[in-house]
Amino acid sequence: MPASQARIPTGRAERYLNQLCAHISKLSRTDLTGAAPLRHGHGEGSADSMPRRVESSGPGGVIDFGWGRCTLRADGENLVLHAEADDQQGLQRIQDAIAQRLERIGRHDGLTVTWRPTPPEAGTAAPADDPKSAAAIIEALTAPAGRADPYPLYAAAHRIGPVLAVAADTFLVCGYAAVNQVLRNPGFGLPDTAPNHPEDAADQAGADALRSMSRSILRTNPPDHSRMRSLISQVFTPRRVASLQPSVVDAVDTLLDRLAESAADGRTVDFMDQFAFQLPVTVICELLGVPPADRHRFRRLASDLTTALELSGGATRPEGPADAAARELAGYFTHLIGERRNAPGNDLVSALVAARDADDGRLSDEELLANLILLLVAGFETTTDLLGNGLAILLDRPDLAAALRSGQIATAGFVEEVLRYDSPVQVTTRVARADALDVEGIRIPTGSNVILLLGAANRDAARYPHPDSFDPTRTGNKPVSFGAGPHICIGNSLARLEASIAFPRLLDRFPALSADPAHKPTRRDRLVLRGYQTLPVGVGTSHAHSHHPGTPHRRSRPDPADE
Repeated sequence: MPASQARIPTGRAERYLNQLCAHISKLSRTDLTGAAPLRHGHGEGSADSMPRRVESSGPGGVIDFGWGRCTLRADGENLVLHAEADDQQGLQRIQDAIAQRLERIGRHDGLTVTWRPTPPEAGTAAPADDPKSAAAIIEALTAPAGRADPYPLYAAAHRIGPVLAVAADTFLVCGYAAVNQVLRNPGFGLPDTAPNHPEDAADQAGADALRSMSRSILRTNPPDHSRMRSLISQVFTPRRVASLQPSVVDAVDTLLDRLAESAADGRTVDFMDQFAFQLPVTVICELLGVPPADRHRFRRLASDLTTALELSGGATRPEGPADAAARELAGYFTHLIGERRNAPGNDLVSALVAARDADDGRLSDEELLANLILLLVAGFETTTDLLGNGLAILLDRPDLAAALRSGQIATAGFVEEVLRYDSPVQVTTRVARADALDVEGIRIPTGSNVILLLGAANRDAARYPHPDSFDPTRTGNKPVSFGAGPHICIGNSLARLEASIAFPRLLDRFPALSADPAHKPTRRDRLVLRGYQTLPVGVGTSHAHSHHPGTPHRRSRPDPADE
C-alpha cells in the first residue's frame, strides 16, 4: 500500500490537528476539494471521495475514506501526518487535499506541507542490490565516485525518505529534521570505538587513532563528555574567540602578502597550501600556545589521523598512517604539556594543564592529551575545507565574488551558505543507547547504528527551497555542518570568524582572482571531511592593503613562518 508522511514544525500542533479535522468534517457531505465530479473511481466528485469518518481527540486524529486514510498526530513541536491509499493515484489525492486545507488554515503561520514516501519499517530494508536501497546508497557513497560527488546520492536518499533502514540494526538518516532530532536527543550517543581496559589494547590492532579520539569530547558520552566539555568551554570561551579578531586579521594580511609574492609574474599558486591551511593552523596554534616552528608538521599528521573517521574505518582495521599520526601527536603534546607545567603561558595548553593539575577529578592525563590533539586537528581541518570550498564557489561564480566584494551580499550569509551547500563535514554517526527511540515515525531499536548524512540534511528540500542552488541571501539558514545539541563543534564560532575575515579581504586584495585553466583543482579522496587537496589560482594584479569595513586595520607583525 503506497504511503507517505509529512512533519510540519509548529508550536500549535494539537490546535491545527483538531481545527483541520473539524473543518474537513463539515465537508464530509461534499467532495473534499470541491472539484467537478468524475464518472467513476475515487477521483474528484465521486461518492467515495468523501470522507467516511473524521475523528479527533487531543493529540490524535484520523480522516478515513475507506480506500485510503490520513492519520494525524501532535508530536511536541510538530504536526505529523501519515497518508496511505490503495494505489498511488489515491495517495496523491489525499496528499493534495490535506495539504491544500491545512496550508489554508495555517496561512498566517506560513504552514507548508511536504510529503515524503514512508520509509520501510525497522528491520525491513530493501534488497542490497536494489539501486534505490539504503545499503546501495551507502556502498555508492564510500566508492570513489560517491566520495567525489555525494550530492546525487543524497538526492536519491531523499526520494526514499528521511530515515532509511540499511539493516535491522543500521539506519541512514538524511532528512534535516530527522538529523537535527538525533543530534539533540540524549538517547542517541557515540559508539564505543576503543578498548575499555588497557589490557584489551594488545588484542586490537591499529587502535591508537581511535583510542586517542575516543577519550576526547568528540567521541565520549555523558557523564564523561559533559564533565570534559564544561571544563574546556571555560577556557575556550566566546570572549576569548572574539578577542582573536585582530590576530586573525594580521594573519590573513600576512598570508595575502606571501600569496602576492608567490604569484609574482603571473605564476600559479595553490590556495589550499599557501592560505587555506596556513590561516587556521596559525590561529589555533597561537590559541593553544604551539610554537610557530612546529606548525608545518601538522597538516600531514591531521590528514592521516582523520582517516580513522571515514565510514570504512574501524577498530579492527590494520595498522596504518592514522595510528602512526596519533602516536606522533601524543608524543608531541606530552612534551609540550611538560614544558607548560614548568613555564605556564597565556594559552589553552597552560590553562588545561592547570585544570588537570588541580587534581579535582575533572580531567585525567589521558583525557588532557586526547582533547589537546582534538583541539589542534579540529581547529584547522574543517576551517581549511570551509575556505577552499567557499573559494571554489566564488571562482565558479564571478557574480557572487563581485557582490561579496561590493557588500551587496553579507559575508555572514555567504559563509553560512557555503556551510550548507558544501559542508566541510558530511557524515557523523550515533548509536541508539535508550529504549523506545523514534525518528520521523521509525522505531530505532536499542543498540542500532545511525549514520547521519549532514551534507544531505543541508540539502533537504523540506527545509531549504531549491536546496541545490547556492543562495547566500537565504533566511533562517541553520546548517548542521558543525552538528547540533551537546556535541556541537566547540570551535564553530572560531571557524566562522576566520572565514568572515578571510573572504572579503582576499577578494579586496585580489580583484582579478581566478581559477587557473591549465591546472585543475583536486578533491581530497574523503567522504566525511569534504574539501580540496589543491586549488590552483591566479591572483592577477594585487591591490595595496586596504581597510575592509568591519575589520580592524592591519598591524605590523612578523611572518608566522619566521617567528
